[in-house]
Amino acid sequence: MTKAERLEKQKLRLEEMLRCERELWAQGMDYIAGVDEVGRGPLAGPVVTAAVILPKDFSLLGVDDSKKLSEKRRDELFDRIKEAAICYAIGRREPDRIDEINILEATKEAMADAINSLSVKPDFVLIDALTLKTVGIPQRGIIKGDATSVSIAAASILAKVTRDREMLEMAKLYPGYSFESNKGYGTAAHYEGLKKLGPCPIHRNSFL
Repeated sequence: MTKAERLEKQKLRLEEMLRCERELWAQGMDYIAGVDEVGRGPLAGPVVTAAVILPKDFSLLGVDDSKKLSEKRRDELFDRIKEAAICYAIGRREPDRIDEINILEATKEAMADAINSLSVKPDFVLIDALTLKTVGIPQRGIIKGDATSVSIAAASILAKVTRDREMLEMAKLYPGYSFESNKGYGTAAHYEGLKKLGPCPIHRNSFL
């Protein structure tokens, strides 16, 4: 594929991913927040959420579901999304809270925190797969929203890079679990570390 063809493909993909937002903008909803989470599955570390409101002239190419992107590309987009956004916010819940109320409820709390921390109140919220009764703002849960809506995809990148960077720091604090490579997910190396060392303070006991 030539560079021009790749560029054209990215432009078409952005148009496709702006469809939800454009429909809502046309209905007079000026500020649309995309919301996503990262870290529901790991055995260790927080669940991290992000909420982001993008401008109507958003034109950053390559924004997509964070799981589809390389680490290098996510890092590049992370900074550029923050620069382009009207506003963004991060939410989180720690392992002890996850153990206390379960991962789904902890994720919902962290998502609500991110939305409520935005410096501009959204007119409408697009959320990956979930809806939030505690947030009194019109909203829509979209299955595979991070591959459908550019706002949710942008939130997925912000959440993923934030959490991954934190888990790299945790790898220095708690060596032996390979957090630097598995980010807390249950890989063979992680289970090996658990067998040798037992759980550390950032493990989710209810997941073990």
